[in-house]
Amino acid sequence: MDPDPMQFVEEDDDKKPSDKDKTAATRARLNTWVAISVALLATFMGICKVKDDNIVQAMQQAQADKIDNYSWYQARNIREEVAKSTLAQLKVLQASASPQMQSVVQDQIKTFQALAQEQEEKKKVQQADADKADQTYNELNFHDDQFDLSDAMLALAISLLAVTALTQKRWLFIIAMVPTFFGVLMGLAGLLSWHIHPNFLTRLLS
Repeated sequence: MDPDPMQFVEEDDDKKPSDKDKTAATRARLNTWVAISVALLATFMGICKVKDDNIVQAMQQAQADKIDNYSWYQARNIREEVAKSTLAQLKVLQASASPQMQSVVQDQIKTFQALAQEQEEKKKVQQADADKADQTYNELNFHDDQFDLSDAMLALAISLLAVTALTQKRWLFIIAMVPTFFGVLMGLAGLLSWHIHPNFLTRLLS
């Protein structure tokens, strides 16, 4: 029995749709992974954004507290200097005062001595509070830098994922996972207060 030539044509026709189905399935899987990755990264970025905004507000408050305490420090320093200057004048006056004025001048000397001492002690408190506010600001800025780096890395990752969806290149998806890893790492570092801070990147972006 002679073979039917059309049998081979039918087999080729059956094979071509199968290849197309495999390609379509591969693209569908890649698009699914891209969509899931973008959704998860966008959600993670939103969470980090909320935390970062709270940190920025706390930084502004710490900066305001530092400025306020330094202002009070300067004011108390001026008061102390004025009290010491007045005290020196009173001591000179006491040396030449009449016996009737000695008690009055002595009372004034005690008053200004107490005032100078009080301002000196309060000045130390203001200095300590200003230093504490400055330390708080620096600690918060450390975490703010982490969130800034996370935002930059995740934005780059989402851009690469968008190009992946357009070009259907699987190797682009793999490359996109590199900034994704570092972006998520820095975001978790900010959320969980991990001591991870690439100084060279923060200096580059600052």
